[in-house]
Formats: sequence, structure tokens, C-alpha cells
Amino acid sequence: MSPHVIIYTDGGASPNPGKGGWAAVLYSPEHNAKREIYGGELATTNNRMEITAAIKALEALKTSCDVDLYTDSAYLCNTFAKKWIYKWKKNNWKSSSGDVLNRDLLEKLYSLTKIHNVIWHHVKGHADNELNNRCDELVHKARGELS
Repeated sequence: MSPHVIIYTDGGASPNPGKGGWAAVLYSPEHNAKREIYGGELATTNNRMEITAAIKALEALKTSCDVDLYTDSAYLCNTFAKKWIYKWKKNNWKSSSGDVLNRDLLEKLYSLTKIHNVIWHHVKGHADNELNNRCDELVHKARGELS
């Protein structure tokens, strides 16, 4: 049986595109342990930071896990939960509006979902969710630490 991990992620850039930050809170119910990770980039977009947060969180796991991943990004959640990514891959990374943006990051995240059993959950951003709000705080911290 794989370990179960709960992950909350967030990302943002201001202006968009501009200085960006990503963050994740990983929680292991089995060990009652929480870990926070975050980082930033000088020139990026909101969507790239949202995807990066999920990548960094899954990369932080030391073994294959069952993951409940919570994000306030409808774009990120729908890409996987609504299986948009499979259509894009089948259509040579084309969507109805043209080339799929962020392909490099989406391919990396897709490969990580083959290691971990990820269930995607969408949460309302800037609401009353403690861990989502903590991720938002870390995103602002990451952006503030950039030169």
C-alpha cells in the first residue's frame, strides 16, 4: 500500500507575466507531519507558477504515493481532472486555439503523475481554506525574496 499525502499548491505572478512565486504544503496523515516548500522566478506567468508548484511538490516525495492534490487553479485542475492533457497529447500538443502553452512543464508534470496516483481537487482561492491561504502567503514570500 502506498503512503497517502495531501498536497496544497499555489502559484502566481505580478504583473502577469512578471515576478512569480510558487508554493506547496505537503501533509502526511500517517506521520502527522507537514512540510512547506516554495520558490520563485523573475520572469514568468501565473499558469507556469501553478504548474511548477505541483511539479516541485510531487518531486519532493521520496517514494510513489497516493496523493490528494488541491489547487485553486482551474486551468491546472482541469488539465488533469478533466483529462485535457490526453487530448492535447493525442493532437500533437494542439488545442482548439493553437499550440498548448507551457508544454514543457505539462510534460514534466504528466510524467510525475505516472509515478504517483494523483487525485486532483479544485478549491476556491483566497477563501477560508487554511492550507490554500498558507500557500498564497508563501507565494508572496517567494516573490518578495527575488531581486
